Amino acid sequence: MASGVGVNPECLEAYQELKLGRKTKYIIFTLSKDNTEIVVEKRGAVGSSYDDFLGDLPEAECRWAVYDFDFETGDGGKRNKITFYSWSPDDSKIKQKMLFASSKDALRRSLVGIAAEIQGTDFSEVAHESVLDKVSRGGH
Repeated sequence: MASGVGVNPECLEAYQELKLGRKTKYIIFTLSKDNTEIVVEKRGAVGSSYDDFLGDLPEAECRWAVYDFDFETGDGGKRNKITFYSWSPDDSKIKQKMLFASSKDALRRSLVGIAAEIQGTDFSEVAHESVLDKVSRGGH
């Protein structure tokens, strides 16, 4: 079920910068105050760490995010996968969870080139090791 929420053009601009320009390490998206569109809440600079990214995910509010995830393959090759996160912590309000769940597809469909998708309800599910396991299993 779609919520009818729009995607602010800045979301796509920020995503293109991350994907093509490599000027951004991650982007955190949220709903506007009036819940009518998805907007960019924060961009993480290229030098940002994964811990910086996790620190920007609120403990009790839903968000979406895109992270340019770097890792090494078993043979020492370097890879990166643009990873989409649906962050819906257990402590967030039910109404917010429902609105974020029903609005996710509008954002997700507009972001072309996502290599992996992570659902997180607590920080253990978005821990570096958990995500590394999921993104590296893809092999490429």
